[in-house]
Amino acid sequence: MAERSGTIRIVIADDHPIFRDGLRRLLDADARFEVVGEAGDGQQAVSQVAALRPDILLLDLAMPRVSGLQALQELIELGLPVRPVLLTAAIDPAETIKALQLGARGVILKESATQLLYTCLQAVMSGEYWVGNERLHDIVQHLRLLGRETESEASPAMMLTRREMQIVAALVEGASNKGIGQQFGLSEQTVKNHISHIFDKVGVSNRLELALYAVHHKLLEGVRK
Repeated sequence: MAERSGTIRIVIADDHPIFRDGLRRLLDADARFEVVGEAGDGQQAVSQVAALRPDILLLDLAMPRVSGLQALQELIELGLPVRPVLLTAAIDPAETIKALQLGARGVILKESATQLLYTCLQAVMSGEYWVGNERLHDIVQHLRLLGRETESEASPAMMLTRREMQIVAALVEGASNKGIGQQFGLSEQTVKNHISHIFDKVGVSNRLELALYAVHHKLLEGVRK
């Protein structure tokens, strides 16, 4: 099959044939994308990437034989140049951190709107990272730096107060500013001020990055609300 000039070449890896077929139809309906292969498990996904050399691998996390994370590890070991984007039913911060560290360039929910998927793929192809419904410009570099950090007294995490740690825990659980205020007897403005200070201390710019940071550093262990 001849390649379409200038398109983003994609391999879809998911163990549900109906989902794969639907996703292929959505992508092939847009001239910017071309599905060049499919796989029903992680092992097939790695083989398809090796044989077809796509630009992007759309990879389900939960698959038989070889999981999505295991497939990412194999891609690294084989040195295959591809931009993996994980398809998942729910974004788990711990899995997201692991996936990014294993070379994933994006994580997107299966229930996402078609246009959001298109935007995600184009962002990843342009060199950005994507998690959920937003671009992440610095998070991967941040995670790489975390891997080189030592447990020193200068660690930003050590500068968080007990109240800030409690707020981090609430944020990771998805609580709103209003909900956090009600939980701890604080005004919404006070909560906003705390969150701003937390962002500055740990070097993140949004709630998702903070959640990833918190899970990576195990900040929530031992936190009592």
